Amino acid sequence: MKAKRRANVAKAMRTPTTRRMRPAITPLPKAPAPLLGKPSAAIVPGAAPVPPAADGPGFTFDALGGRPVDLAADLGAGLVLANPVIAASGPFGFGVEVADVVDLARLGALVTRGVSLRPRGGHAAPRTAEVVGGLLTGTGLVAPGLDTVLDRYAATWATWDIPVILNLCGDSTADLADAARRLDGVPGIAAVEINLSCAGSGRGQAFGLDAGSTGSAVAAVRRACELPVIAKLTPAAADVRAIARAAEDAGADAISAVNTLPALALAADRRSPALGSVYGGLCGPALRPIALRVVFEVAQSVDLPVIGYGGVSTLADVLDFLAAGASAVGVGVAALADPMLPVRLADELADHCRAAGLGTHRDLVGTALPARASIASTRGAEYAR
Repeated sequence: MKAKRRANVAKAMRTPTTRRMRPAITPLPKAPAPLLGKPSAAIVPGAAPVPPAADGPGFTFDALGGRPVDLAADLGAGLVLANPVIAASGPFGFGVEVADVVDLARLGALVTRGVSLRPRGGHAAPRTAEVVGGLLTGTGLVAPGLDTVLDRYAATWATWDIPVILNLCGDSTADLADAARRLDGVPGIAAVEINLSCAGSGRGQAFGLDAGSTGSAVAAVRRACELPVIAKLTPAAADVRAIARAAEDAGADAISAVNTLPALALAADRRSPALGSVYGGLCGPALRPIALRVVFEVAQSVDLPVIGYGGVSTLADVLDFLAAGASAVGVGVAALADPMLPVRLADELADHCRAAGLGTHRDLVGTALPARASIASTRGAEYAR
């Protein structure tokens, strides 16, 4: 890891509220066996690990009351999840749409679909296209506008036992700042995730393609609210390391990686693109190796928690992202076919740790990272001699 650097915004001035949520599996009153496995590594660099009591939040037991497993994930600024498996932005909408079919209380967190300051109508149909190894989506940022979203859903979110992270989109830094200002202090919102794939940099390109634009977007949100700020990176950036560092310097509390990757599919007659938006966002298994590479590079570049997104559908995928340096893992398009998948993956992760004799999944974080920073992918590492 690189040396800790001073952010432009003094985080020490902020005193966020810690939210500890219910575990993925309801804990028994007492642990029948002592915590096993090696001591947990500190989640925040430089901070000493302080494991919770074996019957406290974050610990899960198997059905027979076996060894406890601590699944708590710290995403910085007081945002502590009961488990590291998150419902990524998109498939679950605003959460209420799936509340009758998904046990939301067993998720680590839920990220809302993208929300902008003003209403958006989205792109023309067709909006999705199946491709080998994934799905192209071209829905656009369909949302009724921030004020309407808050009026409809915030009160419900405040009654839930999981943190709701609002995915924020904007056409400019001013829009992002205005929206973040309205979010500050609203009950039911645990954090804000900035969608840096929005084309609002002023030059017609996404914020996340340029370090300067990234820094401006994150700093605007950071100054406007006291909520934990998560910067969501685009895999289309030429140098994700520089983008991640810019977000860190501007005051981000965590990094999420990645958003979808711009791609193209053709209509059946090959006379036009398959999507009304022309280009779509590639998601699903085809995105996973790219997302894993970005997480691997970002984890070596910043001293912030990283959330891994991209093609997650199995326990092996979760373990890969953890090993590459992610503190938490998001499930996206796979949840469309299997809404309870994020919940099951959290349970499977606990079982895996238990079988390996580990007291916490945090012992799995970063195991694939090199002792010294590896060569950046932008240097053509796959061709270097």
